[in-house]
Amino acid sequence: MPATYGFLSTYPPTQCGLATFNAALATQLNAGGSAGVVRLLASDNVSGGIDVERTAPRVVHTWHTDNPGGWAAAANALNRYDAAIIQHEYGIYPGDAGAEILPLLRALKVPSIVVLHTVLSHPDPLQRQVLERIAATADALVTMTDTARQRLTAGYQVDPRKISVIPHGAGSHDTLTPRPDHDRPHLLTWGLLGPGKGIEWALRSLALLDDLDPAPAYTVAGRTHPKVLEQFGDAYRDSLKALAAALGVTDAVRWLDVYLDQADLSRLIRSADVVVLPYDSTEQVTSGVLIEAVGAGVPVVATEFPHAVELLADGPGLLVPHQDPEAMAAAIRHLLTEPGIAGRLTGLAGGPTLRWPAVAARYQSLAGRLLADRAPVAASVPA
Repeated sequence: MPATYGFLSTYPPTQCGLATFNAALATQLNAGGSAGVVRLLASDNVSGGIDVERTAPRVVHTWHTDNPGGWAAAANALNRYDAAIIQHEYGIYPGDAGAEILPLLRALKVPSIVVLHTVLSHPDPLQRQVLERIAATADALVTMTDTARQRLTAGYQVDPRKISVIPHGAGSHDTLTPRPDHDRPHLLTWGLLGPGKGIEWALRSLALLDDLDPAPAYTVAGRTHPKVLEQFGDAYRDSLKALAAALGVTDAVRWLDVYLDQADLSRLIRSADVVVLPYDSTEQVTSGVLIEAVGAGVPVVATEFPHAVELLADGPGLLVPHQDPEAMAAAIRHLLTEPGIAGRLTGLAGGPTLRWPAVAARYQSLAGRLLADRAPVAASVPA
């Protein structure tokens, strides 16, 4: 088994799902201080003069992605470890379609595992080319759902033998502790806010539930996505507040414009009766919010984005069509009023195998196999 791991990704205090994922995985694989992070950092994530290299644990190097050519020093830092685990998402690497990841991969001397957080069904030609070159250069690819694996093998030129499906990890929530008492049913959506989140459909569904006694309350937790805030300010959040006022549900909606730490987020999730994921996207093959909700034992109502279809079909939640507030309201009503239905729908499919320790063990096993595959080659070189 590899003794040390180098990670390449965005990383806290950057506020995004990719950073949170990488931090959780690095924590699990950090036995004996054996993990180091090469942090991707764009200028829009530097604020207040904070020395992010010092404030982010385990960061051994920062790749400032606004400056060209940073891949070389990043590769040198990763080469100090036994294996490199690289998070891939469009938009975090420099170059057209993030093409600067390619020379980095070619410069690595250690086995590389690239975790694909997005596999587009209709990529543009450059996105397709970059992803196919990543697949050709990396030693292994990881998708988090079988849907993503199928999309990758059907739509791209890749070697299917390189692909492993390792699910997104779920945190450890105290599911044995009763949820806090509250006077009215609590609906919850959380995560970085921006167009495509679909909150407008959840607000419309909330307005259709005002006949319930008591009527539900709805919490929308999360900061506006930094890139959305930079380009458009808080126009999306303001439009949602205006819609809530027009629908007459202002008093039923709580806006938490904060990025919650894990402990506070866990308490908030456990306070919910239903987690609502009203996303517009039909592309989303990975959702950390979804896996955390299911892991906390809270029933979910989600639109039919790919990860939800795979995880919730015959499982811990209900699926509804996109942009259909009537169907969403009916599903929420069913969960809140049908005796026993919420209890039957809770629980993490796969149980402990989807918790972070088990997920990290699968990465460890994959890295170990890659190192073992290289060992005979090294042994055959004359002294």
